[in-house]
Amino acid sequence: MRLSPRRREDPELNLTSLIDVVLLLVIFFMVSTTFVEEGRLRVELPQASPVPVAAPQNPVVITVTAQGSYRVNEQALVNNAPETLRAAVMKVAEGRRDIPVTIRADARATHQTVVTAMDVAAKLGFTQVNIATVSEQT
Repeated sequence: MRLSPRRREDPELNLTSLIDVVLLLVIFFMVSTTFVEEGRLRVELPQASPVPVAAPQNPVVITVTAQGSYRVNEQALVNNAPETLRAAVMKVAEGRRDIPVTIRADARATHQTVVTAMDVAAKLGFTQVNIATVSEQT
């Protein structure tokens, strides 16, 4: 019996398929990545003085409830018609158009009721129409 040592062959690793997979993954991640900074417009906002502006003596506040009814300076209106709202705003403003109008709308109010209040204020000639919001407490 001849017991000669067998010649051992070194195992050969084929890395071609591994390199192909890694290259495909790199290409996939490069294509699927979004570059947010590239499309962003840089705007430098102006500064304002921290001194608050004096509030007018008789501001006009239009409140829109969740049911769609209007209140002008916390006075309920007879109906929800735009003509009634127009008459109530004219009465409170006393013919002045330089005072600001603030619209306080409930979050559950329909979009149409808020737009109607804005439209009435614009048609009456008010140039300062504000919408009241609350800031989130974080």
